[in-house]
Amino acid sequence: MLSTLGLTMDYPGIRALDSVTVEFAPGKVHAVIGENGAGKSTLMKILAGIQTPTSGQIFVEGTPVMFRRVQDALAHGVAMVHQELNLVGTLTIAENIFLGREFQRLGILDRSDMSTRARELLKMVGSDSNPDDLVEGLSVAEQQLVEIAKAVSYEAQVILFDEPTAVLSPRESEKLFDLIRELAAKGTTILYISHRLVEVIEIAETVTVLRDGKVVEIFPDGCKDTGLLASAMVGRDLTEFFPPKSVPESTVALGVTVFGSSLEVKKGEVVGLAGLVGSGRTELAEAIVGLRPHLSLELSLFGSPVEIKSVRQAKDLGIDYVSEDRKSSGLVLSMSCRENLTLPSLSESASLGVVRLGAESAIADGLKSKLDIRASSLEVEAGSLSGGNQQKIAIGKWLACEPRVLILDEPTRGVDVGAKGEIYRLIHELASSGMACLVISSELPELLGLCHRIAVLHDHHLAGVVEGSEMSEEAIIRLASGLTSESRAF
Repeated sequence: MLSTLGLTMDYPGIRALDSVTVEFAPGKVHAVIGENGAGKSTLMKILAGIQTPTSGQIFVEGTPVMFRRVQDALAHGVAMVHQELNLVGTLTIAENIFLGREFQRLGILDRSDMSTRARELLKMVGSDSNPDDLVEGLSVAEQQLVEIAKAVSYEAQVILFDEPTAVLSPRESEKLFDLIRELAAKGTTILYISHRLVEVIEIAETVTVLRDGKVVEIFPDGCKDTGLLASAMVGRDLTEFFPPKSVPESTVALGVTVFGSSLEVKKGEVVGLAGLVGSGRTELAEAIVGLRPHLSLELSLFGSPVEIKSVRQAKDLGIDYVSEDRKSSGLVLSMSCRENLTLPSLSESASLGVVRLGAESAIADGLKSKLDIRASSLEVEAGSLSGGNQQKIAIGKWLACEPRVLILDEPTRGVDVGAKGEIYRLIHELASSGMACLVISSELPELLGLCHRIAVLHDHHLAGVVEGSEMSEEAIIRLASGLTSESRAF
């Protein structure tokens, strides 16, 4: 159905794809995996017409084609679901789904028909959003479902999925898998990128592994061994994926009380925050650092009550927050890596209100080395890096502020297995040094492997806290689903 021959993509100072030759059969789910920077997203962008390769050829049903723009790919039946959301916030869901191909009747926009068809598509992907609502009012997960509905609406012969479940709950992900299987059964070719190897094992019929821009291994009949896939991705055996948990101190660094429910994070402790999409995890984190008002929130820092009304105030107190959406709120993608890494801590490299480039570069160079940020230069735009390296910058810029409490919201979203291990080790090192860490994640194995204790939210309620021998996926899911007799509202 779709194939490439010698596909190569060069950027200044780096070869993102190196003579990639691969075939994708109709009616099959093909996974493409690899570390961040391996070339997966570059391959998808070329196949979707977003980028033009330096050399090589694309074939659709054996016929050579050249995609110079997205419309060329769509004309040949190739559509893409983007990892980084590609929607217009000031338009409605229906308007986004049919942008550029709006329904008309007698030359007048037919909003009613667009809304009706959009509602059908949203139902297909497991969304109950109102098609007439503005996209800017949706959560990141809800926007992702709109992105998927938009791709399905093209009735394409090939659909490329780039990390589609990164912001979806397990329930939403299962609905998506059902849809993918249904599309494949009807003959649609599915290309699926995911860092979640459990998903790859569950859904992929063939697996192609990229490393450093090259195809290094193909599993034509799929693979049921996550260890084998991980080793193929990084080129080495992965042992002790999660570092051993350090012993927390007895001092309570952060105390959070809302409507009588209390949560504490001790020095050197990693506390997880679990819950389904919409349970209030991000809202609670944003309230703690002053991003959103919360009338009933009470905070204490090392035993002293504090009131935080802004991110600057939180930073000055030693509380920093790594947001879940690095594209819209974590980074300024058009600025250089150096500028992003030092943005919250400019005062450290400024004198009399003037930034000293040498001091700023020294801070950025130190973070680049500490976090193993892979960039040809810290002067390149942050938006030009892979998702994993962008995430390292999003974390690193707050480490420059030397926080006492660090809140990380989905710290490994869209990050490959190798980079995940690096981030886990970093969090372990921070906790071992005495920092208090509050980690929000939708990946239960991540929370279980990383955290000392896990607080679970359900519908903006604290449903309970699991620790020690009680920590299991089943216990978390029960609490997150509301299967508990008592809970108090946040």
